[in-house]
Amino acid sequence: MHSDETSIRTLVEKALHYSQAEQTEVVYQGIESSLTRFANNYIHQNVSESNHELRVRAVVGKRIGVATTNQLDDTSLQQVAEKALEIARTQPENPEFHSLPAPQPLHPASGYSEQTARCSPEERARRVNVIVKLAKEHHLEAAGAFSTGTRHLAVANSLGTFAYEPTTTAECHAVVMADARGSGYAQRVSTDFGSINFEHMARETVEKAERSRNPVDISLGEYPVVLDAYAVADMLQFFAFMGLSAMAVQEERSFMNGQFGKQLADKRVTIYDDGHDLAGLPQAFDYEGVPKQRVLLIEKGIANAVVYDSFTAARAGKPNTGHALPAPNIEGPLPLHTMMEAGDASLEELIKGIDHGLYVTRFHYTNIVHPVKTLFTGMTRDGTFLIEHGELSRPVKNLRFTQSILDVLLNVQGIGRERLQCTDYLTVVAPALSTSRFNFTGVTGT
Repeated sequence: MHSDETSIRTLVEKALHYSQAEQTEVVYQGIESSLTRFANNYIHQNVSESNHELRVRAVVGKRIGVATTNQLDDTSLQQVAEKALEIARTQPENPEFHSLPAPQPLHPASGYSEQTARCSPEERARRVNVIVKLAKEHHLEAAGAFSTGTRHLAVANSLGTFAYEPTTTAECHAVVMADARGSGYAQRVSTDFGSINFEHMARETVEKAERSRNPVDISLGEYPVVLDAYAVADMLQFFAFMGLSAMAVQEERSFMNGQFGKQLADKRVTIYDDGHDLAGLPQAFDYEGVPKQRVLLIEKGIANAVVYDSFTAARAGKPNTGHALPAPNIEGPLPLHTMMEAGDASLEELIKGIDHGLYVTRFHYTNIVHPVKTLFTGMTRDGTFLIEHGELSRPVKNLRFTQSILDVLLNVQGIGRERLQCTDYLTVVAPALSTSRFNFTGVTGT
């Protein structure tokens, strides 16, 4: 089908027409994505995918049923609407469900780049070659991937909501290997791939890989650390999973329970979610068609707010902040545009502020241990260095850690003035930071 607002609106309204439920919601996602993957200094894969999905949520009283299809002909649209209604009728009532959201005015979020949407394999190969070429010149090996994609999202419901927007994403990550133990990493994410500085990425990965050769062992325990933006972004995405959702608070499994208005972190720490902030990947509305609101989650270290969708907002008598996921009554809301405010220090100044500690580029294999205590665990990777007398000295063998995120944020010593947008499960915009204590519990063997 044609991916434009007129044709997509016709499609979702047709699906609404086929539904006989008391209330109906239709969500359409059309995705076109391409990826160029490289390893051992060669591009070895170039793939493209085009897919679309239509999801119908049917409401009968307080019973809800959901069905999906990737077939968009009239018969399939009628069948998926009937299936959602059939499922709804067999479900138990949810006494806390009130209604699908009513329509609200939307403001565009500027999340689309024609240059990214039209990016060719040749364009991606030219950018990848910048990284590969520098790695070759230094007799190193580069691996990674560069992807570009376009998404068309539309949400319509029987109460009159209709929201549509196209968005684009460009993401490149690279690991450069110096030997079995020395490696460097970089990642860049943007709506517009033309804004990504591939030369800077190449220098960052190559310099860190060369510096990482012949790492040494160190004693385990607590150290002051400088966490680069990659590590901070990884930490913050797990922080979001641990309890920045209204559903987590309502189910009493969030670190925010009983803490609103209290000082949880250093006063320099402000964490917010904003779908319109151009520092991230802008998105105007959520998966219920509700406009995204800016939410101050942690304000100057104080626990301030969590994000809501229509179900959790109605349950709590709070405003809907526009943070519904594709299956809102199951998964609950989530801050998909988490950002931490920048500080005033350069990375060099953060390092200079530590006499004896560690610098960590990024984390790997990170997992939640205890959400209420904000404990998470994982390993360091692609550039861990000893800091001695305010300077990076020797590379260190990768370490395992178990650490409270709130302790990291409470003991912040400095925050970087530059932020990076990073993506894994969530997209997070984060600065580097230094903190006085971080607990290392083992070595990884690499």
